[in-house]
Amino acid sequence: MRRRLYEPEHEEFRLLVRKVIEREVTPFYERWRADGIVPRDLFRTLGAVGVMGFAVPEEFGGGGTGDYRFNVVVQEETARAVVTLGGLRTHLDIVLPYFLAFADAAQRARWFPGLATGDLYTAIAMSEPGVGSDLAGISTTARRDGEHYVVDGAKTFITGGELADLVVVVVRTGGDPADRRAGLSLLVVEKGTPGFTVGRRLHKLGLATQDTVELAFDDVRVPAANLLGEEGSGFTALTRNLAQERLAIAVGSVAQATTAHEQTVWYVRDRNVFGRPLGQFQNTRFELAAMAAELEAGQALLDAAVLAHLDGELTPADAAKTKLFCTEMQGRVVDRCLQLHGGYGYVTEYPIARMYADARVTRIYGGTSEVLKMIISKSLGL
Repeated sequence: MRRRLYEPEHEEFRLLVRKVIEREVTPFYERWRADGIVPRDLFRTLGAVGVMGFAVPEEFGGGGTGDYRFNVVVQEETARAVVTLGGLRTHLDIVLPYFLAFADAAQRARWFPGLATGDLYTAIAMSEPGVGSDLAGISTTARRDGEHYVVDGAKTFITGGELADLVVVVVRTGGDPADRRAGLSLLVVEKGTPGFTVGRRLHKLGLATQDTVELAFDDVRVPAANLLGEEGSGFTALTRNLAQERLAIAVGSVAQATTAHEQTVWYVRDRNVFGRPLGQFQNTRFELAAMAAELEAGQALLDAAVLAHLDGELTPADAAKTKLFCTEMQGRVVDRCLQLHGGYGYVTEYPIARMYADARVTRIYGGTSEVLKMIISKSLGL
């Protein structure tokens, strides 16, 4: 079915992103996978053509658009090229919205020009050892000391933490012991601040180019001017952008599953088994037909959620439903696509093997499928 999500300007942007990926990413991607990280200059290159700053206000050198469909295009084009740039998605879809929503005038003047050009790259530090989806359990502290906060604690599973120039750190600045959600704040910690240490890079099942690290904070003195939003308002700020974070994961899931399906259709046309193309067997046809139906359903749900988000009407429950369905669907589709590749599907030189490994985490981060079911059940009055 024809999608009705985009306007001509989105398709023009798509062509730009596609050309940039073909020129600046695809030729080097295998080397980056081997290195386990992308080069820092990639974000400056993307910034030079407007990819990093389309949401930044024009007065700071950005595109001045809050249209989330541009974010969707970026993810669809990286999926189309079978490259995974998780740090880019985290920066654009998850971290940048906090700056746009909560930065004061002085912070905008300091940071927005660099965010638009890619000279400043960001990460967000929420998860802690022993604290995953339960944000209210955060224990990293920040005590006020004159014109600074002194930060102590540790974070883990931080996407982009190795390369980031600015890290939005969720800290506990006080609050009521009876209300675990109270007293959380957002502090922007700058790279190179004494006491702020980037720890080991975590070796993951998939997402090979995405630097995922541990961070440590030992008496880190952060200027009070780096407080993002009001002190104690961190939990509200985090939940404010949670719907977009979950929507962003769903976008990637549908785009990557679609690419896996397309590549598998091409594969079964050329792969001969028992003297004829694999695509001529009934089981192959039925499997791919069933996947096509699931993909259409997921795309329709996702596009409706994107439009609701543009109108400011995407509820937490609807975002949870979208992520739950799309990520679970991705897992089923990619698994079945790998099966149709046979033994070759298990060889990492075939893209389907990498897509299989990359897909597994989408049912975990941004809220596990189990947490999402809890949110949805509450919306049902249960």
